[in-house]
Amino acid sequence: MSGSALYDTFARAPLAFERGEGSWLITQDGQRYLDFAGGIAVNSLGHGHPALVAALTEQAGKLWHTSNLYEIPGQTRLSERLAAATFADKVFFTNSGAEALECAIKTARRYQYANGHPEKFRIITFEGAFHGRTLATIAAGGQQKYLEGFGPKVEGFDQVPFGDLEALQKAITPETAALLIEPVQGEGGIREVAVSFLKRLRELCDEHGLLLILDEVQSGIGRTGKLFAYEWSGVAPDIMAIAKGIGGGFPVGACLATARAAEGMTAGVHGTTFGGNQLAMAVGNAVLDVVLEEGFLEDVQRKALLMKQGLAAVADEFPDVIEGVRGSGLMLGLKCRMPNGTVNAALRDQKLLAVPAGDNVIRLLPPLTVSDDEIREALERIRSAAGSLSETTA
Repeated sequence: MSGSALYDTFARAPLAFERGEGSWLITQDGQRYLDFAGGIAVNSLGHGHPALVAALTEQAGKLWHTSNLYEIPGQTRLSERLAAATFADKVFFTNSGAEALECAIKTARRYQYANGHPEKFRIITFEGAFHGRTLATIAAGGQQKYLEGFGPKVEGFDQVPFGDLEALQKAITPETAALLIEPVQGEGGIREVAVSFLKRLRELCDEHGLLLILDEVQSGIGRTGKLFAYEWSGVAPDIMAIAKGIGGGFPVGACLATARAAEGMTAGVHGTTFGGNQLAMAVGNAVLDVVLEEGFLEDVQRKALLMKQGLAAVADEFPDVIEGVRGSGLMLGLKCRMPNGTVNAALRDQKLLAVPAGDNVIRLLPPLTVSDDEIREALERIRSAAGSLSETTA
């Protein structure tokens, strides 16, 4: 038996933080770390953002939770704002990204059922995907390391290679209900889906009577410099799962859908106890207040360019450590030549926090509020870390 009463499911870094200030995390003994992990793309507005603190504390003094047995005005407001800013007409609030994906999967299946096609329940997904840790979402993700030891894989998911149009077309059968894809794979290694591929997915869905589901749990809420990554392509989905950034650190997720896609989701077919409670909605609305401010997303794009150019310069300087730079907005990845765990440890030694991902990539997910000076400081720390690992260092 281990020394802790916690499950042994996390290989945690030997670090504990007492408080946070913007882009910084501070340990109990006062050491300051520059946080470019962002709680895995969650802390969209950094730590201790005054608007979020005010919204949460004000709501905490009024009412925390009533359940969805009653009207929740904050849900109505946030749903209407999300619908106004996106393709969607309908929103279902959850606590997490995995729950948002579960809702998206059920919405797609239920749509086909309600339209006289109960045989259409299968969903095509793509290799390298990560959609969550529930039994359905690990089946959707299809990665063997997450499926192993949990019994038979949940039925109804067919996986094709990333970007392989021919394999995708062959995988569509009379039982296919939907296609599910992340516009930018996060856990899979900051792999962007080509605009031409997304456009073809939309066409195939329209041709075959399928629904297009986007997983924007990690890429949404301004992370790529638009409110949602799909906006760069001009391709609108039928259903979209979001979470992470919309709560700025408070657990909030949502499933967004067109009225047509959501028409099968009638009273009693789906539910949640905690989803969309008063605390969550107060914070979600406060996050949108900031992200939708005039000029905010343009500033994310500007800062992203500064950071990407700086990372490219470090990659050029230390090609034996960093192979290249990926991603868009403030969702960036360093493709490593040596094990990404080694690079991540070297970054942590420089008091810079990042997140390992698939395909031997390190994710850099700073708050959208990061300053130019903090970006420059992070670049210096990345340069120092790469220098400590590089064989080419003089």
